[in-house]
Amino acid sequence: MLNSWARSIRVTACFSLILIQSSIADENRATPVERIHVAKGFRVELLYSVPANERGSWINLCTDDRGRILVSDQYGGLFRLPPPAADQPLDSKSIEAVPAPVRAVNGMVWAFGALYVAVNDYEKKIASGLYRVTDSDGDDQLDKAELLREFKGQGDHAVHALVSTRDEDGLYLVCGNAAKPAEYSKTRVPPSWGEDHLLPDMADPRLRQRDVLAPAGIIYRVSPDGKDFELVSSGFRNAFDAAVNRDGELFAFDSDDEGDMNLPWYRPARICHVVSGADWGWRNGAGKWPPFYPDTLPPVIDIGPGSPTGMTFGYGAKFPAKYQNALFALDWSWGKLYAVHLQPHGASYRAEKEEFLSGAPLPLTDAIIHPNDGAMYFTIGGRKIQSGLYRVTYVGGESTDPTIVRSANSDRRQLRQQLEAFHGVNALQAVDKAWPLLNDSDRFIRSAARTAVEHQPVEAWSAQALSETDPAKQVEALLALARAGGIDPKHRKPGDPSVDSVLGAKLFEVLAAIHWKDLNFAQRLTYLRAIQITLIRFGPPSDERLARLSDKLAPLFPAAEPEFNWLLCETLAYLQSPALAIKGVAYLSAAATQEEQIECARSLRMLKTGWTTQTHTAYFRWLLKAASSYRGGASFDKYIEFIRNDAVANLSDEQKAALRDVLDEKPIRTSPLDGLSSLLAGRPRTEWTLDELSKATGANLEHRDLANGRKMFAAAACYTCHRLGNQGGMSGPDLTTAGRRYSPRDLLDHILNPSKEINEQYVPLVIATTEGEVIQGIVVNLQGDTIEINTDVTDPSRRTKINRAVITSIEPTKVSPMPNGLLSQLTKDEILDLVAYILKAGESQVPSAH
Repeated sequence: MLNSWARSIRVTACFSLILIQSSIADENRATPVERIHVAKGFRVELLYSVPANERGSWINLCTDDRGRILVSDQYGGLFRLPPPAADQPLDSKSIEAVPAPVRAVNGMVWAFGALYVAVNDYEKKIASGLYRVTDSDGDDQLDKAELLREFKGQGDHAVHALVSTRDEDGLYLVCGNAAKPAEYSKTRVPPSWGEDHLLPDMADPRLRQRDVLAPAGIIYRVSPDGKDFELVSSGFRNAFDAAVNRDGELFAFDSDDEGDMNLPWYRPARICHVVSGADWGWRNGAGKWPPFYPDTLPPVIDIGPGSPTGMTFGYGAKFPAKYQNALFALDWSWGKLYAVHLQPHGASYRAEKEEFLSGAPLPLTDAIIHPNDGAMYFTIGGRKIQSGLYRVTYVGGESTDPTIVRSANSDRRQLRQQLEAFHGVNALQAVDKAWPLLNDSDRFIRSAARTAVEHQPVEAWSAQALSETDPAKQVEALLALARAGGIDPKHRKPGDPSVDSVLGAKLFEVLAAIHWKDLNFAQRLTYLRAIQITLIRFGPPSDERLARLSDKLAPLFPAAEPEFNWLLCETLAYLQSPALAIKGVAYLSAAATQEEQIECARSLRMLKTGWTTQTHTAYFRWLLKAASSYRGGASFDKYIEFIRNDAVANLSDEQKAALRDVLDEKPIRTSPLDGLSSLLAGRPRTEWTLDELSKATGANLEHRDLANGRKMFAAAACYTCHRLGNQGGMSGPDLTTAGRRYSPRDLLDHILNPSKEINEQYVPLVIATTEGEVIQGIVVNLQGDTIEINTDVTDPSRRTKINRAVITSIEPTKVSPMPNGLLSQLTKDEILDLVAYILKAGESQVPSAH
């Protein structure tokens, strides 16, 4: 579809000059401003190219109480400098080293008359953790460093940002999933956390954080003396920074796991509204919770593939009003600085993103708005690559007068905050306050209410949960009871109470009596998840109850909604439903996306009953197909192998003998674009014209068959490169909000003429080397003098590493990697359904609070 290609940094023909210059050791030149694109009316100045041998690679910024800028070297110490006057470069002589014995600072903030820093020392020269840096003798030199709390864990996923709270009574400390949890005095996340996988999970194939259990990826609230730690929210993969808005609400930019791309559990880099008590669902390997799980929350907005770094609101900037109130979020690997425009939405927010600034290479690390001159300052660097300090000012014609936008719908936000006051608190009135809101239409209010209930002693409300007659409140209360009343087996410790079989039996009895037809979409998800958590934490009930539950759920699968199919297939596989094998194998052929198919196959791997030689053969042939032609990130092939290995391990000797031929067959690697779909096989080709199809759209998109449009989206291989909602690839533009950007004619023009106008964000490069090689692809990563290139549009894991020193030329190609003729085997009606699906259906899949 739209000019697809891999995860990319914006590229121009002059990029070759930058790379060649950067390979000369004594150049020490940061990316020239001519190679940086910025929003209309803004100007970028390169203030300073950091000499790596003397001052390292800068990754963090803040200002002190006198407006001086403090910066940190990822592998070294701190520096202090005055911001230069307008239109003036930075005098290198004005940069002074901070004498305090701290290094490897990943986060810092000036607060309570001191500099607080979060140290994440890869080289272990000092303890990683939270420090307070002060001037010990009044000579205006920060020379004393006091360790307030040590943290274990190192690498890119450990201790990160520090942010002042809105009430200025404390600090937020952001940690990645490799930082071992600190001792805390209070937790807003209910401490009954678990992995909560109904079926055996599949650990990370690349051995990362395999021993890490929840809670991980934690944001703490810390007192000024560093003694009081409160666990505010957890389940982030690797949020590096956070920011607080005028409403006092916290936002974090969490990272994706690029190895999971094109797998059902892949979660893009995303902006999260960090509400009290939320578990954002990071679990190791394939165990990451999807955003539709009712025991987690959805992001404010998915950003896409990336490596999140700094964040700041535009408050105080001498920018137009739109940008004064924007949340700026930085992406290191793809060289983009987003302006995220937030709007209140119920008890939370929704957002739109804008690419405010980008360049290549532009490994963005941090940004601040200076309180005195109102300019934005940002740094590039990290991982010992060339660093620089830049300034962004507005020179356009719009007003830059200070603007404060007051949020609407504050009553909903205040209601959520009233519920959050009971998080981590044992209060008699909490249940009375929260219970009526368990059926609220706003997901963030429901979550806050359930969390408040879970913090109260189970014996105070379990009877009420079991006797609740309102189905909407009932399913939420039963989910809370299953979570709070049981212990995940992976988290069970010696001395923990044994499973309460009486409570478990009551839960199963009540759950079995609930009628599916009485529940709406969200309540059905909660109902199914409550069944799963009950099975996980209390173990299987009697055989008779298992059979009744299986008989109740089997007719619901397959459903029209992928979310239900995820939960139903998983639960029916656990229950060993005899009806699942036939239905599941049929679903493997019918499901539109490879993510839906893989999720079904993952569940079927644990099914031992109901198989025939025919259905087993079809299942293992699907696995051959997936291994042959489906593509994803670096972990993709291993996960497919894990699924197959488990499925084979669950075969009897007799089944293995009957399936010997298909089990012995090896996958033959093909492109996902070969034979786009069996649906299109043998069809005649029609050379559709833009005018013909554009005229046909007219008023014909109002009542199109969106379900068929989704099938066509898959049949034309659009999912291979494009994401729509929570499914699809990441090697082309995200089409979730295409309806806001394209008219039907514009969309058709991009599809029919992919090389007519290639979005420069997705332009592949042709790279020539001194060794005579010619490599075509997209820059996707940087490390020192090494450039990593993705070389296959259909395979995000296909990469080549090149040393900058051997590059002789780089030119952008003028031919889009998107194939021509993708619509030629579709009928006119199918094309209209497809266009309507892209322009309309995507809007309904934008993450929301409901």
